Amino acid sequence: MGLYGQRGMKLGIHGGLPLNDFQEEASIMLGLDAGYRFALGEVVDFGVMTGYIHAFPEKYHLEYGENLPRIQFVPLAGSIRVWPSNSFSIGGDVGQALGVNEGNKGGFYYRPALAYLMGAQTEVNVSYTGIKLDEKSWNTVSIGIVYTIDFKAY
Repeated sequence: MGLYGQRGMKLGIHGGLPLNDFQEEASIMLGLDAGYRFALGEVVDFGVMTGYIHAFPEKYHLEYGENLPRIQFVPLAGSIRVWPSNSFSIGGDVGQALGVNEGNKGGFYYRPALAYLMGAQTEVNVSYTGIKLDEKSWNTVSIGIVYTIDFKAY
């Protein structure tokens, strides 16, 4: 399988829990990922990624008539993965997260990840997301699944 199995268009979904500064404001988060990685060698893939992160407010904090905003980001980042074996990778994404909801300017984005390749096109990953905002930090831990579309296979 080697490097041929990891490069290509990446489409994924992940879900997780907010930590630290936002764990009182948000209950869960869901994210979509899209990107492309190409092989730099036999064990390193490099590329770009984007996506969408959406955090849902804590329901028990809502009082009658109060509507807490959802927290939303669009990350734009470089992506790197190192494959020490054909089944496992370690790597991360680094860039800028654009704030989507009102009053959210976004900030520096980083997302280290560990992944397990299940077959040639599907991986399961565990990741930590950090976004450095002006006064707070957005931090989550999540689990996700990514599907690779290898255009050379078509």
